[in-house]
Amino acid sequence: MSFDPNDPALRRRRPRPQLARRDVLRGGVWLGVGLATAPWLAACGDNGSNGQSANGGAPYPLARPDDPVTLQIKDSNPPIGDGLEPEEGGTFNILNYAQYMAPGVMKAFGKKHHVSVEVTPYNNYDEMLAKIRQPGESFDLVFPGPSVLSKMVYAELLQPLNHSYVPHLANLWPEYQDPWYDKGARYTVPYTVYGTGVMYRADRVKNVPEVGYDLFWDKAYAGKVYLLDDRQEAIAMSLLRNKITDDVNTSNADYLKKATDSLIQLIGIANIKTDVNAYSEVPEGTATVHQCWSGDPIAGQYYLPKGETPEVLGYWRPSDPADYVIGSDNIAIPKTAKKPVLAHMLINDLLDDQIGLQNFGWNGYQPPLTKLSAQFLTDHGYIPKNLSNSVVVRSDFKQGHTFYEVSPSTESLWQSDWARFKAGA
Repeated sequence: MSFDPNDPALRRRRPRPQLARRDVLRGGVWLGVGLATAPWLAACGDNGSNGQSANGGAPYPLARPDDPVTLQIKDSNPPIGDGLEPEEGGTFNILNYAQYMAPGVMKAFGKKHHVSVEVTPYNNYDEMLAKIRQPGESFDLVFPGPSVLSKMVYAELLQPLNHSYVPHLANLWPEYQDPWYDKGARYTVPYTVYGTGVMYRADRVKNVPEVGYDLFWDKAYAGKVYLLDDRQEAIAMSLLRNKITDDVNTSNADYLKKATDSLIQLIGIANIKTDVNAYSEVPEGTATVHQCWSGDPIAGQYYLPKGETPEVLGYWRPSDPADYVIGSDNIAIPKTAKKPVLAHMLINDLLDDQIGLQNFGWNGYQPPLTKLSAQFLTDHGYIPKNLSNSVVVRSDFKQGHTFYEVSPSTESLWQSDWARFKAGA
């Protein structure tokens, strides 16, 4: 490393509560891109052995890990040219989830380039798409995921990247320099990576079963058991736990019904609750067992009551990477950006090892930077040794399950079953 990882400036301070960044992160936003009246949408029907066509009737390909997509660069929407001077003065506008970028990173960037950095927050992709399409609005950075990327490119809401401004792209895991949902990283670079598991109070849960999901069905923790308030995460967990299918994007209505029926049992068994606050509720003791994203236990050590140490926290994830549910968030530049050169420069900064570490110290979610490995983060005290399994590694992404864009009919099935569960819960 070319920097001192023990520099106090890189150390995490107590994080602020974060909004539900992924509450509907992976839901399909078919009506939000201004394409709802197009004939192709009405024609999205089911066919094929898995209940949906290869692209669900969309006028663009739906990326899959085993069927990657190279997103089109249109003559009407070219990348910026090489060697342009960065813009200065005025406001640099970021459209992002609240509290998802370190204030120190933004402040330093603004000071260096003589701009005021401002963040317009959103809670989900519906809000993001509405804001980015608002007449007269202009944003310089936005954070889309694979589940909305193809439709945003099709609608020309994003501009292609010019890699000459992003040399730090080489710092990423190789697979994220050329991801399946955006081959060649034409429009995006990854921001963070994460997995989904179970966070628990280790001083209350003495025996963790081989399948940690079983803790949700354990009557011993009734009243203090929580699922993520995310239909795909919760239903997918039930699909896997009950060995219904290992397809976490299934369009099989019977499978989804069985998984949801099992979740509904939790209402009587555990008085189940749903939210996205594992990072605070488990440390503070409100929850004993909570489905969570892997950044939550990392941040959770800073929410412990005075006198308690991180050893009271535990995180379970499947031991086999092939059983782990994983995902990523990405950075892109809107087509209407007023400061596209600066946008490229901030993207490049966020892929710098030192700045990436500083940003991780704020939001708890790791960037897929090769040097910031699980061993490094643990050895330098950023993650307690008992929570080192919360760091995702490259093998997880080579084998694990991931959510991707699905057809409107499949999305409707998931929404309907989730509504059925929520009505009971």
